[in-house]
Amino acid sequence: MSDFRGIILEGYSNAGKTSVLKALKQLHASDDAERSVIVLSEHYSQVLHKVNGELKSLNREEHLQVLRERVTMLKMLNNWSREIGQTQRSKGLFFILERFHLNHRVAFSHSISDEIKELEAQLLGMGARCTLLTVSPENLEERISSRNPNEWEGKTMQEKKLACELLLDQQQEYRSQAENSIIPTIEINTDNKDWDSYARQIYLFN
Repeated sequence: MSDFRGIILEGYSNAGKTSVLKALKQLHASDDAERSVIVLSEHYSQVLHKVNGELKSLNREEHLQVLRERVTMLKMLNNWSREIGQTQRSKGLFFILERFHLNHRVAFSHSISDEIKELEAQLLGMGARCTLLTVSPENLEERISSRNPNEWEGKTMQEKKLACELLLDQQQEYRSQAENSIIPTIEINTDNKDWDSYARQIYLFN
């Protein structure tokens, strides 16, 4: 039977998910114990999407359907690997997901459904482990400004303060929702931007 396991990366936009994802892919490529890998970035699973240049937010049921489809796809691929058998060198299917169940929980925190809990149970059975990436309050403004420097320079001091406060509130909500989820989760502070080190820590946790 194939070894089915995976990583879910969560956190808000400035926490370093994309950089950690790149480091994880490089780490996996250098792993002698080769396994088939499926990597889905946030564009395949997040609540907020850009459609024809405009941002569109999925409602709860629409987003649940997206998550169901992604989980079903992974399970079908894993079942296929079992049916055809694995080569001796392979360790089975390995997946990395960006913005998944916690993204849903935070977006719909006032109406958590049994459906997301059921999906989390399926992910747990698939060997999923979650990592929440966070940034310290004192480093938040620098992180946001480095991501969108032109946009940030045009903001007033009050607008900058409100933007930081909003992201800190979101970060705390991610922590709260991680505690309510059955999927094992670790939190990694990314202030030092040591992406390779974070990737190794996540890989070992998984």
